[in-house]
Amino acid sequence: MSEVKKLGFFVNGKFHKSKTDKYMNVFNPSTGEVLAQAPCCTEEDVNFAIKAANDAFPSWSQQPVMKRVQVLYKFRELIDEHAEELTRMVATEHGKVLEESKGDIMKIKECVEFACGAPTLMMGESLMDTSTGYDTVLYREPLGVFAGIAPFNFPGMVPMGWMAPLCIAAGNTIVIKASSMTPMTALRCAELWKEAGLPDGVLNIVTCSRKEAEIFLKHPDIKGITFVGSTSVGLHIYATAAANGKRVQALCEAKNHGLVLEDAALERTARGIINSSFGCAGERCMALPVVVAHESIADKLVELIVQYAKELKVGPSYDEKSQLGPVVTEEHRNFVLKWIEKGLEQGAKLVLDGRNTTVEGYEKGFYLGPTILDHVTPEMTVGDSEIFGPVLCIKRVKNFEEGLKVMNNNPFANGSVVFTQSGYYSREFARRTHGGMVGINVGIPVPVTMFPFTGHKNSFIGDLHCLGKDGIRFYTETKAVTTRWFDEDEMKNTKVDSWDGSLGGK
Repeated sequence: MSEVKKLGFFVNGKFHKSKTDKYMNVFNPSTGEVLAQAPCCTEEDVNFAIKAANDAFPSWSQQPVMKRVQVLYKFRELIDEHAEELTRMVATEHGKVLEESKGDIMKIKECVEFACGAPTLMMGESLMDTSTGYDTVLYREPLGVFAGIAPFNFPGMVPMGWMAPLCIAAGNTIVIKASSMTPMTALRCAELWKEAGLPDGVLNIVTCSRKEAEIFLKHPDIKGITFVGSTSVGLHIYATAAANGKRVQALCEAKNHGLVLEDAALERTARGIINSSFGCAGERCMALPVVVAHESIADKLVELIVQYAKELKVGPSYDEKSQLGPVVTEEHRNFVLKWIEKGLEQGAKLVLDGRNTTVEGYEKGFYLGPTILDHVTPEMTVGDSEIFGPVLCIKRVKNFEEGLKVMNNNPFANGSVVFTQSGYYSREFARRTHGGMVGINVGIPVPVTMFPFTGHKNSFIGDLHCLGKDGIRFYTETKAVTTRWFDEDEMKNTKVDSWDGSLGGK
């Protein structure tokens, strides 16, 4: 272990060595080997990062927004130039196959492109003569230092796409707690931000445990928290940070369901389900881990899904032939295995078993083949709890109404999908589903970045969602300025106007 590279943390435009004696292993999931070790930054390290961000805020926030976005334009170019390097970095530290890892990096680019529109997005409102001679203008202004707490499953997109660009473009500064399991992509991107011309202290990255991350929730200089992770942690973050006067957006767990009606194009639907359920080894909050099938076509649908799932080539993430890579760690693999066992104990029927999957030459990798549990019923927790692995549950229903009820009874509502050729049922589904992001014959209904990422129920805690116009509102506060000017005669008049904005007159 002494030969394994020990990573630093990024503050004030450079890497620092933590004073900690505790380091966390970063694995190559494809081989099971340790790639590097991330520091469990101390409270002193975290406070150092917050201070750097707070010190950088006055000068950065006072830069005209048109100048701020010039840095984002340059960063976008650098993402393009280093796309292959970053893609392989994601594949190596996370385990996504190359095409999926490339998508992770391209989403950074998409989010930055949206944030480059900050000059327009930050525009306020104005009204002349709100009362005679009075004009009112509404401005949007940055708040200060934000904290981002990122998950392991999208090492590039979440910290460097969802969190940093809009925050920075709006004139704030940020400290990001990168996942200790997959920190290398974010740390490399921090170097690219520096190269793009971002002033020191505007973006800072630490890795630490939950204990040190608690500092963000109470620190007086932190104005808001953006978080992606489990619902239990999200609830704690919201309760603690909000009690300390901070705004919070917490994107949490999911158990997305897809309803397949009897008129669906079955072969095409089955292919879409394979991509949605087993892409990224199921380690994404917009995966489709549950299919609710009309009983008249359920047998045929399951037969097709099993057939196509068996065709997936499981292999190391950086092999171009691989279609399904490993899960992120051995610990997470064991977590998923326990859920499969629990599903069997609860009475689900195992129609495809990926538990004993191995890859020749990579026997120590954290592999799981696609696994399908059929005849999952409402009382089985395996069908309602987030597993976050390549496990698909099949629930069978008699009709549309029963299917919609089964879906809406789930405590999570990140996304929901219907597969049908019926315009009527498509409209009814879109209107009545609880899912925040809805797909009609679209297995992964993640909208493009100009729309917010809108989870509902226990999938989101907060008031303003991530990205879109919600995102710019989250990272800014409004200021209303009312002005009154006088001509020469009025200047000589000592009578004071009686102004009551609530009455709209004087």
